[in-house]
Amino acid sequence: MTTFLRGTIALQTLVAFLAPVTAGLLLTTPNGHVLHSVSAYTVWVVAVVQVVAAVLVWRPGGGSPGMILYAVVFLGLVTAQVVLGIAHVKTVHVPLGVLLFGLSLVQLSRPNACLPLRGRSRRPDRRASHAAA
Repeated sequence: MTTFLRGTIALQTLVAFLAPVTAGLLLTTPNGHVLHSVSAYTVWVVAVVQVVAAVLVWRPGGGSPGMILYAVVFLGLVTAQVVLGIAHVKTVHVPLGVLLFGLSLVQLSRPNACLPLRGRSRRPDRRASHAAA
């Protein structure tokens, strides 16, 4: 299940990257708004799937509950992003999109983010001892 959560974070990063690409198409092609809308709702659906995956990794899998907080906050920000896009509030919509991509990229780059607490060590060069687990 941990790999599923890691996969949702990777997919989230990819679709968060593609959303501004489709925003460029919005400005240059007649049907660009449809592509941008599809990409926005895809980011939202992936964020919902990530919340579900984070709960499943935490509860039965013994993972970190911090992943749930990240997933819920990200979902809230994506929801705000969609609402701001529908309302055409570009002065907040564009910077929030940059923030979402940055948050997703940071989360993707954290190697221990999805590991169960038992498999982590305080020192990156050592595995956790059995006494600490």
